[in-house]
Amino acid sequence: MLPSKKTVRMPSVTQRLRDPDINPCLSESDASTRCLDENNYDRERCSTYFLRYKNCRRFWNSIVMQRRKNGVKPFMPTAAERDEILRAVGNMPY
Repeated sequence: MLPSKKTVRMPSVTQRLRDPDINPCLSESDASTRCLDENNYDRERCSTYFLRYKNCRRFWNSIVMQRRKNGVKPFMPTAAERDEILRAVGNMPY
């Protein structure tokens, strides 16, 4: 009898954070993590990446607040809508 293979699944919170429709700052998050890995977790060397991630979160949070105030659902724009917003703003404002 062969041993059964267990499928390793990510926790649902992790899956949601890895979903580009839910997390608009996925690439910034990945870049800061990659920087930490490459620089032996020296946070000072990755401060630029952290700042970019923080600014990204701040920008998209303001969009969510504006959409919520205007009654637009879903509050977080989908990935396709975010691309349109970024093009209208002039690419990445953060």
